[in-house]
Amino acid sequence: MKCTQYFLFVRQRTDRKGIKEEWILETIRNPSKTARQSDERIRKWKYIEEAGKYLRVILLEDGETIHNAFFDRSYKEE
Repeated sequence: MKCTQYFLFVRQRTDRKGIKEEWILETIRNPSKTARQSDERIRKWKYIEEAGKYLRVILLEDGETIHNAFFDRSYKEE
């Protein structure tokens, strides 16, 4: 799993420690929604049944490197 130094740093926050690596990988492989940001980074969302929330994973432009992952409280499925 390729990731940025920023991701490694923020992953240590208490609100992010509970996010399992398997959830991140599943969101990347099988997202419910994908969008490209204006800076070319890629956002992917997936509902995590076990957590009862949507996980948002932000990838760099290469589509492989994880830059951020967090539970998105504002996401509403269309």
